[in-house]
Amino acid sequence: MNRRTRPSLARLAVSAREYVLDCFRIDARSLAVFRILVGVLIVADVFLRARNFSFYYTDGGVVTQRVARENTPEYAISVYYLTSDPSLIAGLLGLQVLFALALIVGYRTRTATILSFLFVVSLDHHNPFVLSYADTLFRLLLFWAIFLPLGERWSVDAVHADRVPRRSVVGVASALALGQMVFMYVLNGVHKSESALWRSGEAAPLVFGIDEMTFLLGDVLREFPTLLTYGGMLWFYMLLGGWLLVALRGRLRLPLLVLFVGGHLSFALTVRIGAFAYVALAGLALFVPAAFWQDGRRLCRRLGVDPVEVVPWETLRRVARSLPDRQLGPERFDVLKRVVATVTLALVVVALGMIVAVLVLNAGAIVDDGSYDQHRLNHEVAETPGGEYVHMTAESLGIVQPEWSVFAPQPRTTDRYYVFGAQTTDGDRLDVFNDREFTWDRPDAQLQTQHDTYRQRFFMNSVRRSGPDDELPANFGDHICTVYADEHDVELSHIRMFEVTEEITLDTLDRPTDRETDTEHIYRHTCSD
Repeated sequence: MNRRTRPSLARLAVSAREYVLDCFRIDARSLAVFRILVGVLIVADVFLRARNFSFYYTDGGVVTQRVARENTPEYAISVYYLTSDPSLIAGLLGLQVLFALALIVGYRTRTATILSFLFVVSLDHHNPFVLSYADTLFRLLLFWAIFLPLGERWSVDAVHADRVPRRSVVGVASALALGQMVFMYVLNGVHKSESALWRSGEAAPLVFGIDEMTFLLGDVLREFPTLLTYGGMLWFYMLLGGWLLVALRGRLRLPLLVLFVGGHLSFALTVRIGAFAYVALAGLALFVPAAFWQDGRRLCRRLGVDPVEVVPWETLRRVARSLPDRQLGPERFDVLKRVVATVTLALVVVALGMIVAVLVLNAGAIVDDGSYDQHRLNHEVAETPGGEYVHMTAESLGIVQPEWSVFAPQPRTTDRYYVFGAQTTDGDRLDVFNDREFTWDRPDAQLQTQHDTYRQRFFMNSVRRSGPDDELPANFGDHICTVYADEHDVELSHIRMFEVTEEITLDTLDRPTDRETDTEHIYRHTCSD
């Protein structure tokens, strides 16, 4: 190797290092947006769950604390397990909102993030029957956020620090946070690639034929199957190319980022799949590059708008300064906290390294016939010496990676609704789930109206998947019997729970009466002795 080659290789190594660092660099303003969105989502989630507080979260409802604990990992963490008193549970929900508000304004941000994460995990473990992929993604993003300086910009902590904030953050924590979103997208795309329906584009029209999920603009888009076909294929290839979200930097990343944001916004307006779209949008905020904020400022100036004058920064700073800034302990405690955070992150990296090693050593079993099996990977990790502690800790914190098989590998091609045939002690036959006389007919043209909230749909999925000896359908049956007797002054003798499914085809997207139906018995419940 001559002398000229050595400087060239050195420059190449420096360029490669700078490229990798830029790929995983997060702008401090994007971190602030992420922090605010996460806090807002926690507050919104608590208030939305509160609509069914007694039904889902107290021993007077269908999911008692004992039932919840029996259906969560053995060492599952939940502050809500400390009490079964409804008033105290409501008080804990209030605390969760307060910690989320502290996260929104960036006050004691690291502490607020940790406490918010523990309360989010606790609430999910308090009722595991109403959860979805959105809750899993949110827990994972919030966990990685613990290791990020979320309070660096636009926060009370930034005002108290009284220094020039960092422009960006890059390191192991930023790579893990961004990698979480990329891993979810790419793995879901890999699962979808196993289906000819996704590869051909037919999957999206079939999904939009599901009346139990579609709402708002979803019913309109169903009339344009060709548009849905091309849109579905675009989304499929976007998922497979999700790694470009980190590979592209600066302004080159923005077009792809806009496509992902647009995709999730369209989901929010068309399919009722819980908070997944909003959680994903919060995660995508981390990818917003510095170029976006620079261009936004230039655009505002050209339009004659000064962002400094629009936002009352001085007023906000005065409010922030009015909040106490006392240290919670001696200064050495701050050093100890930083050491603990660093050691914890190091342990997480070691655990991830172990998982990768298990994946490589057991690739033949985990990736079989071209399909990836996350459950097999989790099992192999748990069976590895030391791995059982990694898996147990991840389960207790609710941060085990799922398969991310949303509508994959095969898209759902059936609609479903429920008929709960019941008979009163007076001999009347009813459908008590839909509050009508007994019939097998559809309860509504739009089946999503069958569920009061989106979490009720996930709850009903848990009920139909339960076995005949499980307590969940029995508790649900008891609840229906009690409520009906209280509201109608007549008792039910028994209830038979049925699931009715309709086979969706491209020819019957908007003609449910032409679909083939099937009826499956879920559970039989006796109301009285």
